[in-house]
Amino acid sequence: MDGVPEPHTGWTFVTNHARVLAAIADNHSARIRDIAAHCRLTERAVQKIISDLEQAGYLSHTREGRTNTYRIDPSKVLRHPAEAGLTVASLLSLLVQAEAARSTGSPDGTRPHATA
Repeated sequence: MDGVPEPHTGWTFVTNHARVLAAIADNHSARIRDIAAHCRLTERAVQKIISDLEQAGYLSHTREGRTNTYRIDPSKVLRHPAEAGLTVASLLSLLVQAEAARSTGSPDGTRPHATA
């Protein structure tokens, strides 16, 4: 994957499952290869994550020729007890807003300055 940074090691704030779900929300017919490149994951990892999301009911797919088209259930509630009542739609809303701001270079997408 030329031009793609190496995967991050250590912990992060957003899980790989959330990243894959957000990538699919951005393009419902994205190829696993493209999702993997976008999320900085291997194709095998993305396949496993998609399988996890489908088994849990967050995601489904239909086969159209050689392409999968994914459907996200936006009303599905997040799994962790601390997020009780929050839906996939609310999570994706936050992730999509942040990605849009970062892509357009708007003031909302700039990095905040650290304060002491």
